[in-house]
Amino acid sequence: MAEYYAEGLLDRLLGLHSNGSIDGTAKNALDMYTFYIVPNMNPDGAVRGHLRTNACGSNLNREWAPTGKPGDDDYYDAPTLERSPEVYAVLNKMDETGCDAFLDIHGDELIPYNFLAGGEGTVNWGPRLKGLHSAFLASYSRANSDIQAAYGYDPEEPLCGRTNVCSNQITMRFDCFSATLEMPFKDCLSNSDPIRGWNPARARMLGASVVDSLVYVHPYLRDKNDFWSMLSSEDAYVTPISKFDN
Repeated sequence: MAEYYAEGLLDRLLGLHSNGSIDGTAKNALDMYTFYIVPNMNPDGAVRGHLRTNACGSNLNREWAPTGKPGDDDYYDAPTLERSPEVYAVLNKMDETGCDAFLDIHGDELIPYNFLAGGEGTVNWGPRLKGLHSAFLASYSRANSDIQAAYGYDPEEPLCGRTNVCSNQITMRFDCFSATLEMPFKDCLSNSDPIRGWNPARARMLGASVVDSLVYVHPYLRDKNDFWSMLSSEDAYVTPISKFDN
């Protein structure tokens, strides 16, 4: 589903199915941003039918930083060319270019909603990153109601974020808006479709809709002022919960 999401985003930015014609918001986004899009972060694992691991058996969403202390028995070095070359290459490129906004696109097997998981547990989470997260998500849900803020993973406790998780590592490494976007495996209960469920077409639409949110949040990304104090109530942060009614 992440690949369909990327396809929708690329189609809107490049006009892949409209002979190169794109809308004004997409043009604004291209003026504001330099996009780096990885349509499939795990091609070898995908070919093998793996949901989480690459051809080496490494969970690529736990390979973004070492864990433990060098010399200790439980020390785990990551990323490495041997176990996680995909992460190694992308992270090196990101260090080269820098990063102002980042999304890691996933699918979640249990929660039947589209949602964002933010960096609440990271050491640099504060009013600025909280404001960026809430403004981005609120504008995203206004552009496409298939994504919502009420349900998602329970946020990690302050200062307890896992540094080897992709979006957490990017939050800390670049002090930027960074989140994991999760899509449901079956139906999306915020806009239920019992016949077709969550499907490739809707994943493409969700990918296309993110352009609106990126344009909306762009002025705040590196704003040194207290922009969060001036956000409207519609952009207020919502603490997600993982429990939901079927």
